[in-house]
Amino acid sequence: MDHTTSEPFVIPCNWTFRDGGIASAFDRHVREQLPWYDLATGAVAHVARHFLPQGGTVYDLGAATGNIGRALAETIEARDATLFSVEASEQMALRYDGPQPENVIVEDVRTHAYTGFDLGVAFLTFMFVPVPDRRYLMNRLRTMLRPGGALVIFDKTEAVGGYAGTVLWRLALAGKVATGVDPEDIIAKELSLGGVQRPLDPATLFPHAVEFFRFGEFAGWLIEQEAL
Repeated sequence: MDHTTSEPFVIPCNWTFRDGGIASAFDRHVREQLPWYDLATGAVAHVARHFLPQGGTVYDLGAATGNIGRALAETIEARDATLFSVEASEQMALRYDGPQPENVIVEDVRTHAYTGFDLGVAFLTFMFVPVPDRRYLMNRLRTMLRPGGALVIFDKTEAVGGYAGTVLWRLALAGKVATGVDPEDIIAKELSLGGVQRPLDPATLFPHAVEFFRFGEFAGWLIEQEAL
């Protein structure tokens, strides 16, 4: 099913997911700005399905319109699993089009009262969590993660130093231009994110996090919970 829309998209001066216009065009917009979005979604779903047991529980942290839920839908159904989709924006949650919509929770991922779970996926979420709260949230999630389970985190990372940082930034820029996005929209989006999106420092992840995907400044990590 095609979850994109042709509705016009106006980039606000200050980015917010609590904007009906952003929510209505989000699925199209994110694929224009991040041309590897579907490839990364598939990689995350492939890794994630290895940690979801029969009758297990999944948390989609920052679910948006249900992208991760849709990618995991077949596995969730086959294993009779329960999916909880946590999304702070009511405007985004109203556009949710993934499995088990009755379990959509309109709440900040930092304040939700988690129950024990087997798989947690944070896809492009931590870069919107205030820096002082990131380690606390990761520790809370780790505490509620069942033995043998895993956290899958995919996010934008802080730029590396030197000329390599310039090369990687241009790689991301070239990908956006290649999709046909108006260069003015690319610049407007970057300026809009100032103070709202702050890339993740990989050093704040748990020491045993395993990187499984990278495209320029974006990367995915697998964090396993020790099986007792």
